[in-house]
Amino acid sequence: MRFVDVPHMVRWIKHTGPQAIISGMIDAMELDFARWRSFELTPRVPSHSELGVIELMPTSDGRTYSVKYVNGHPSNPARGYQTVVAFGVLSDVDNGYPRLLTEMTLLTALRTAAASGMVTRLLAPADAGCLGMIGAGSQSEFQALATMAVRPIEQIRVFDVDRAASEKLAANLASLGIEVIIAPSAAQAVAEADIITTCTADKRNATVLRREDVRQGVHINAIGGDCPGKTELDPAILDMGPVFVEYTPQTRIEGEIQAKPADYPVTELWEVITGDRPGRTGRGQTTIFDSVGFAVEDFSALTYLDRCLDAPGGERFHTGIDLLADPADPKDLFGILRGGAGLRAPSRIQGDWDIEELVPAL
Repeated sequence: MRFVDVPHMVRWIKHTGPQAIISGMIDAMELDFARWRSFELTPRVPSHSELGVIELMPTSDGRTYSVKYVNGHPSNPARGYQTVVAFGVLSDVDNGYPRLLTEMTLLTALRTAAASGMVTRLLAPADAGCLGMIGAGSQSEFQALATMAVRPIEQIRVFDVDRAASEKLAANLASLGIEVIIAPSAAQAVAEADIITTCTADKRNATVLRREDVRQGVHINAIGGDCPGKTELDPAILDMGPVFVEYTPQTRIEGEIQAKPADYPVTELWEVITGDRPGRTGRGQTTIFDSVGFAVEDFSALTYLDRCLDAPGGERFHTGIDLLADPADPKDLFGILRGGAGLRAPSRIQGDWDIEELVPAL
């Protein structure tokens, strides 16, 4: 099966360009959301601890199955680890065989950015020129690229409690010719913004954006909330305009709307894409995307990558991995243990063993 490790993923991203990948992924994701009813929809499966969460995110469209393993540990950077790491699998439903295993730490950053880009294209003011960002961590550059891909952004204003993180963002975006202003507070970062992106990592009910700091008519991408007890927005902000979500049952548990009653009205994104419900209805309307991340977005990212690997030259961006035991006789799995002759395809298994020596070991 195909295996995309970190070096191959980096090679693909550098060759293609992160903004080009995000743009392609936005289009692919919107097509998948347009056929929302064809997917198996289930909230992710979490395992919570005091330090963070480990999750599985599965879905299938009846032909292809995908699943992502991902963690979220906000205290990790202080201990020398990343907040989020991930890997994913793509499988064929007809026989259950996985066909792609890939790193998804980088791919998830691209996927999360693509989701924000898709929603920004759907909901943000068409003439939006200023992006206000709260949080300049590992997702921030990707979020900026996604917004720039769909709106004529001329200026980014950013605030992070760690000024070094904001300086890192400015340095990484310098080659794009975009003006990045490091603001001394969250309020000043969003004061002139047409689009606001919040992307912080603390696992608590935080308020990184206050109602009084948000002017009417902006679009907000609230990215950081993704588990129970973890929020970023002043709950009053949610009352400024319609709230849009990926999958309501999951967002009620993990999103900003966990601070609201169980019947708080929301619109799912697929409904806007298919035209079943309205998106932005006027320049003066405030729109809020309460993002938590959903498995269909991972499906879109994995299948988009898979198609890119099929394209001419795609063989440069993956290698083979001998992950599946595949005996020549499907009913004779034990025959593999007698040596390579029992395999359907060439393998690293070499030599033969004395069956009397092997059985006790089993």
